[in-house]
Amino acid sequence: MKRALLFVVASAFALAACNTSTSENAAQEQKQGTDIGIQPSWMDKSVVPGNDFFSYADGTWVKNTPIPADRSRIGGFYIADQLREKNTRALFDQIIKSNPTSGTDALIANYYNAYFNTDAIDRAGLAPAKADLDAINGIADKHQLSAAIGGTLRSDTDPLNATNFHTENLFGIFVTQGLATPGEQLPYIMQGGIGLPDAQYYLSADPKMSDTRGKYKAYVQTILQDAGYPDPQGAAGRIMDLETKIAKAHETREQSEDFKNGAQVWTRQQLEQKAPGIDWAALLGAAGLGSAQKFDAYHYASIPKLSALVASEPLQNWKDWLTFHTLNQQANVLPKPFRDASFAFYSTQLQGTPQQRPRDALALNATSNALQDAVGKAYVDKYFPASSKAEIEGMVKNLKAAFARRVKAIGWMSPATKQEALKKVENIVVGVGYPDSWRDYSGLQIVANNAYANQKNAALWEYRHQISKIGKPMDPHEWWMPPQLVNAVNLPVQNALNFPAAILVKPFFDPNADAAFNYGAIGATIGHEISHSFDTGGALFDASGAMRNWWTPADFANFQKQAQMLEDQFSAYEALPGLHLNGKLTINENIADVAGLGASYEAYKASLNGKPAPVIGGLTGDQRFFLAFAQSWAAKWRPEALRQIVLTNEHAPDQFRAQTVRNIDAWYPAFNVKPGQKLYLAPNQRVKIWG
Repeated sequence: MKRALLFVVASAFALAACNTSTSENAAQEQKQGTDIGIQPSWMDKSVVPGNDFFSYADGTWVKNTPIPADRSRIGGFYIADQLREKNTRALFDQIIKSNPTSGTDALIANYYNAYFNTDAIDRAGLAPAKADLDAINGIADKHQLSAAIGGTLRSDTDPLNATNFHTENLFGIFVTQGLATPGEQLPYIMQGGIGLPDAQYYLSADPKMSDTRGKYKAYVQTILQDAGYPDPQGAAGRIMDLETKIAKAHETREQSEDFKNGAQVWTRQQLEQKAPGIDWAALLGAAGLGSAQKFDAYHYASIPKLSALVASEPLQNWKDWLTFHTLNQQANVLPKPFRDASFAFYSTQLQGTPQQRPRDALALNATSNALQDAVGKAYVDKYFPASSKAEIEGMVKNLKAAFARRVKAIGWMSPATKQEALKKVENIVVGVGYPDSWRDYSGLQIVANNAYANQKNAALWEYRHQISKIGKPMDPHEWWMPPQLVNAVNLPVQNALNFPAAILVKPFFDPNADAAFNYGAIGATIGHEISHSFDTGGALFDASGAMRNWWTPADFANFQKQAQMLEDQFSAYEALPGLHLNGKLTINENIADVAGLGASYEAYKASLNGKPAPVIGGLTGDQRFFLAFAQSWAAKWRPEALRQIVLTNEHAPDQFRAQTVRNIDAWYPAFNVKPGQKLYLAPNQRVKIWG
C-alpha cells in the first residue's frame, strides 16, 4: 500500500482555505476523544530516540511480531487492511447467503463464488482460455499481430502514478486531461511489455538480478510447458530475448517521473509517422481507439522503439510472447499448476513470501478489485460512519489553513509565487471516504461458473469505461481509489485528494483518541497528500491543474536546493548491506512527508486553541504526535520485498520515512535530541520545504 501521486483530471471546484474560527476549533476539540491513541507496548525505550526514532517507536513491535507466512511485509497499512478484510468478509457472507439473482449483489456473489471454486477451475483446465490461445496461434502477419496487441490493451496502469507504472501489455492506455492540453481528455500511451517489475531487472549486472532473470526464464518455460506449448524451452529463450529488447527501449523511472518529459501531444498522423513498424490502424481499431485523433505520448522516447520491435522481431517470437502473457495475466484463475508456478515466482522469488494466502481471502480481494464501486458502496454504507467523515473533513480544513499560513510565512518566496501557491491550496478538492457518485455496472456479465471469463470481462468493462471519457467534459469529482482501499492519493492535474474510508482507522485515525494522535497519524497523511501538490512534480501544476510554470526562477532555485538536501539525506540510508536508497527516485514522497508532517504539527497546535496539551500516559502532546507518526509507519519486511521496493518504488521503505521527524524543529526538545546522536541535524541542515 502506498501514498502516492497520480496525474489525473483537473478541477475548477474550489474549497476555500481560511483560518478556522475559534468556534470551529472548539467544536473540533470537543469532538475529539481523550485516549492516548498510540501503542506504548510497541515502543523500545532502550533505544535512544535521537539515534533511531523508528526503533524507539516501533522496536518492540518489530521484535515480537512475526511476518505471516503468506505475507512479504507487515506494518500500519497491513493492520488497517486486516480490519478492511474482516469487514469485507462479513459483508460478503451476508450478500452470498441472500442468494441474489440481480443487481450488484449478484455480481459480487458470482465473481466471488467462481473465483473461490478452484475445483471447477481445475476441471475446466485450459478450456476457458482456448479461444484466446487459438486466436494467437492463428496470427499470420504483422497486421494481425498489431490487431492482437491492440486487443490486449487495457486501462491497467498502476492506479497510483506513472512513476510506478507497469503493464505486461506492450502499451498501457490511460485517459485523463492531457498534460499539454488543459480541459481536454486524451488517451495516454505508456510503455509496457515486460513480466519483471522493472527494466533494470533485465539489464542490471547485479548477480541477484542475474539470478532473478534465470528464475524468470524457468518460470516462463514452466507456464508454457503446462499449457502444452510446443518447444517451451526455446520459446522461453525467445521471450526472454524479446523482453530484454523491450526493456532496453524503456524510459527510466526518473524520466517517467518528469511530467515535462511526458507532455507530448501527437496527432494520429504524427503517431504513425514518429513510430513506424506497428499497423496503428489495426492496433487502435482493436483497442477501441480508432476514432481518437490525438494522444498524449507520455513515454514518447520509447513508443517508436517498441513499435520498431514489432516490425523487426520475428512473428513467432511475438506469438510466443502473447501466449505467455495471456496465461501469465490470468494465472490466478487457471488450474493449480499455473497458480502454484505464478506464486512461486512472483511471491516467493520476488517477494520472499513462502506461503499462498487462503483462496477465500484471494477471492474476496479479487472481487473487491474487479468490482470496486459495487463493493465500495456496500462497504461504506455498513462501515463508515458520518461522524468519521465529518471529523476528517474538519481536520482537512485545519490542515489547509495551516499550509496557507506556512506559505505566507516563507521568507525566500516572492509575493507572486506565494499568491499562486495560496490559490492552489484554496482550490484543492478533497474527497473523504467515498465518491459523490458510483459506477453503473449495467451490461457487465459476471457468471458463477467461469472465473477466467469474469476476470477478462471486468477488466474490459473498466477499460471501456475509461476510453468512453475521451472527448467528454471532465468530472472534477472523479475518484481514482475505491473506498475499501487502505491508501490515499494526490491528483495534481485534477488538483484533488482522495482519502478512502478504509484508511480512516487505526493506526491512522481513532475517533476516541486525542488530537495529538490523530494529527500525528492521519493528519500527517492528509498533509502529505496536500504537499504533493507542491513537490517537484506537483509544483509544475497551477490551481486549475494545468501544467504551467508559476514560479520565479529564484524561487524555484531555492525550492530545488531544499529538495537536493532531502535527496542527499535519503540517499545516505542503507536498506540492506550495500543497497542504499535512491533519494532522487523517492524525492517527491520525501518532500510530501516533510512538508505534510510540518503542516500537521502546526494544525495540531492550532487545534488546541491556545490551551496546553494534556499529558496522557506520561507522554506530552508533542511526544504523542511524533510517536503517532512513527507508529503509522511501523513495518517489517522480508529482504526480497525490501530489495524490490528500494529498486523500483518511488516511496522509501516505511522505516526510513519514520525518520522524517529529524527535519522538524519541535521533535528535538520533545525527545531531548542532542548533537552527536545519529539523527541529529544542525538547524541549517534541516530541510524546510513549504514552511
